Amino acid sequence: MSKASYIASLLQSGKFIEKYKEAGNSMLPIIKSNQPVSLEPVNEHTLLEQKMIVFCKVKGNYYTHLISAVRTRHHETEYQIANNHGFVNGWVKRKNIFGKVVKIW
Repeated sequence: MSKASYIASLLQSGKFIEKYKEAGNSMLPIIKSNQPVSLEPVNEHTLLEQKMIVFCKVKGNYYTHLISAVRTRHHETEYQIANNHGFVNGWVKRKNIFGKVVKIW
């Protein structure tokens, strides 16, 4: 199990993650590479909207990225995930969004 999939499983079980670190510069200048963030678990009652930073899985990869758009398709809400430089990773359903960033350390 990868570190990211382990974090996803903790969030799915309702655990708050105090200081999660992810390498990469795709969220600069908001989040620097390996800068800790706190993640709050997402459940069916969590408000998810454009410009929120979330921890999610898109096409088999885990990201701490932005919700860049929201749409309803086939009576289900979907969320477009992108980095802070405009690169779109893809669309996901709520079940693939595990946590939202509530603090950047």
